[in-house]
Order: sequence, then C-alpha cells, then structure tokens
Amino acid sequence: MGSAVEYYDFFLFGSAAALIFPTVFFPDAGNAALVLSFATFGVAYVARPLGAVVLGHFGDRVGRQKVLMFTLVLMGVSTFVIGCLPSHDQIGWLAPALLVACRILQGLSAAGEQAGASSLTLEHAPDDRRSFFTSWTLTGTQGGQILAALVFIPVVALPDDVKFSWGWRVPFWLSALVVLVAYLIRRSLHETPQFQQAKAAGEIARMPLAVLVREHWRDVLRVVGCATVAAVSTVFGNLAIAYGKEVGVNAAITLWLVVVANAVALLTQPLFGRLADRIGRKPVFVYGALSSAVLMPFYLLSMGAGSDLVTFVLAVATFSCGYCAANAVWPSFYGEMFDVRVRFSGMAIGTQLGFLLAGFAPTIVTALGGVREGGWVVISLFTAAVAVVASLSALTARETRAVPTAELGRRVARTVPGDVHV
Repeated sequence: MGSAVEYYDFFLFGSAAALIFPTVFFPDAGNAALVLSFATFGVAYVARPLGAVVLGHFGDRVGRQKVLMFTLVLMGVSTFVIGCLPSHDQIGWLAPALLVACRILQGLSAAGEQAGASSLTLEHAPDDRRSFFTSWTLTGTQGGQILAALVFIPVVALPDDVKFSWGWRVPFWLSALVVLVAYLIRRSLHETPQFQQAKAAGEIARMPLAVLVREHWRDVLRVVGCATVAAVSTVFGNLAIAYGKEVGVNAAITLWLVVVANAVALLTQPLFGRLADRIGRKPVFVYGALSSAVLMPFYLLSMGAGSDLVTFVLAVATFSCGYCAANAVWPSFYGEMFDVRVRFSGMAIGTQLGFLLAGFAPTIVTALGGVREGGWVVISLFTAAVAVVASLSALTARETRAVPTAELGRRVARTVPGDVHV
C-alpha cells in the first residue's frame, strides 16, 4: 500500500510531463517544450542518488520502518504542492523552477522507498520464498502507476481551457487523501527480526557507506548496471505516450495501454517471483530484460498500424510478460547481494545510480528524434542497448536463491553450483 501511494504520486508527474506540463509550464519554448518537460521528469533521478546516500545511512542505522514513514510524508507533501503551483503565464520562468524543486523532493523520497520496502520485506520473508514476497513491493508500484493513469484519463478528456487551468491539478491534490490512508497503514509495520538481532548484537555499522565501499563496491556496480533496465519502464510508461500521440493514437488510448499492461502485471509479477524462487534470480531477470527489448519495436510499430486490439496485446506482451520478469525479481536479486549492515544503503545507492538513465530516457530519446514518425527505430535501439547492459551485469552476480537469509552478503556465503561470480 505504501509503495502504491508513493508511486501514484511519482508516476502522476510522468503523465503530466508528457501531456500537460509542456503547455502549462513551457508555453514559450516551442518545439523544445516536450524535451524541457521530460527534463523536469528526469531531475528527480538526479536527486535520487543523494537521497539514497542519506536515507540509506539512516535506514541501516535506525531501521527500515522509520525511514519508510518519512519518505511517505515527503512524497505526499511535495506532490500536493505541485498541484498548487502557478503557471508560466502567471509568474514566468519561476513556475518551472518551482516545479523542478518539488520534483527534487519527490526524487529524494523515492530514493528510499523501494530500497526500504524491499529490504524490510526480504528480511521478513521465509528463506525459500524471498523473491515471491519481495515481488509484492513492486506490485504496489504497479498499482500506483495504474491509479495515476486512471485518474489522468478523465483529465485529458476535459476541454482545454479547463484541463490546462485547474483540471490537471485535481489528481495532485488527491495525493493528500491517499497518503493519509497509507500513513495510517504503514504505522503498523514492524522492524525486521534480522535488523533487530544485528542491533542487539552491536553489529550495526556506524558508517554504513564506508562499509559498503570497502566490502561491497563490486556489488554496487553490478546493481548499477542491472538497474538500467528500469529505463524500459519509463520508455513504456512515458515516452511511448508521447510517441503514440505523435503517430495519431488518442491520448486516452495511450493511458489505457499503461493501465491494462500494469493491471496484468499485478498477476504476472508474483508468478515471476515464484519462478525465481524455483529456478534462480538470474535466468528470470535476464529473460525479462531481453524479451522486452525484442518485443518493444513490434509494440511501437503497432501504434501506427490502426489496430488498437493488436497494440493492447503487444503492450501486455512487452511489459507484463516481458519486462515485469526483471521488475519482479530485482528486489530480491539486488538485496541478496548485501548483508544486513548495508542492505538498505547498497540497494538504494546502486539502484538510484542505475535509475539515472531511466529518468532521462524520455529526454535523451526525444532529443534523438524518437518522438516523431519513424522514431520507433531510435526507441527500440535504446531499449535493446539497455537490456544488453542489464543482462551482462546480472550474469556476473552470484546466484543467491539457495543462500539462507542470515548468510546473504557474506564473502563465504554458499552459492548454487554453476553460478558465475566476478
């Protein structure tokens, strides 16, 4: 529930960046308005590594639950304020500057959310079901994306004078309500037994970052490389919306594509998590990365072919049955590379550095000509490059499916025969 609320707020910004913000905050920028709008989306990913260092430190020092409460409140406040910002017509270029400031706060919050939720869930899970349990944190994320798209569908149907004045603000104001509900739920979270045991034994690191750099720098680099796969999600959820609009797909249809694909992912992600508990993290992760790259060009080409049914089928295939395999597995795959002293920091810093590419993927690909007729080639090549980098990074990691939770991250941890470790 907490992840769903956090990422309702976070993905809401992505839909607005594609459909609303170029008009409201960058009306004088001409053809560059969409690039600038996507850049504000990417700014959060610049702030996230800083947030990862700070929140990771406190998550490994004082506990996962307290940090998760803080991130929830910070995300809710910053999202509500975005809905209150004046437009460019009212205060000029100060308007997009304030938008960037709020987006930075969203990024700081998001930096701690998934790493904290995944660490907490992994440390509560049975040894033989860690991937299944942690996949639900990402299922919450998909729920947030569904909610954000559903709320935005009636907004894009409004007349322009309403839509670009106050209509777009309503979904941002609604975050106050959903954050309150999630806050009441998240108060009941318990700190993990593994963290409590480490704290009682005096094993909590005073400077988790120093331990991380000294003992786990290779794992951090692996996570950075693997985490670039998240660019597939931003290409699908944000860039494809803009591309679809360019080739004549109705804006409401592009949002429904996101809703349907994410709804199916609510079913497929736990299944991929269970599969990873049976056959290992690496094969499922690599399948998810490479299959989404193979299917992406077919999905994009279908947008200009005139058949909404074919486009919906390919959207589900690309995202729900492809990318979501990697998405379901990474919370356990990354978290299992680190021990309890630095798990929050290692996951947070590694993922947020890798997510930088995801954050600026729409800006980069748009600048390269991806959002125009024939732009599917640029988008597809970008997705393929990301998938190869993520897959090669994953193959260098040890397979941790059979390693007990208490031994995760130790240099002497037992591994599954036949793994590859550098």
